[in-house]
Amino acid sequence: MDKRNAVVVDASGVVFEMSGLTIEFRWPEIRGVHYKASPDGKALMVAVVHMDGRFYECVVQAKPRTRLQEWFPQLAWVLGHYRPMG
Repeated sequence: MDKRNAVVVDASGVVFEMSGLTIEFRWPEIRGVHYKASPDGKALMVAVVHMDGRFYECVVQAKPRTRLQEWFPQLAWVLGHYRPMG
């Protein structure tokens, strides 16, 4: 979460909050979830690929920047738990 945006990944799916707008994706409608650091290393970029092929992205600023490295293992664990591959 930052001042404008947030990403929540839990048992129901993925939620993006972007400048006051909330978009919810339930696991059955999600084809994939991808995440990476922004090119400048200051933000987390999370993308949801919908079953119909549409692509949605939310960017959350990491302050301090070291928080970004804390988020990666947490996201990997949560996504592996709720959305196992294979």
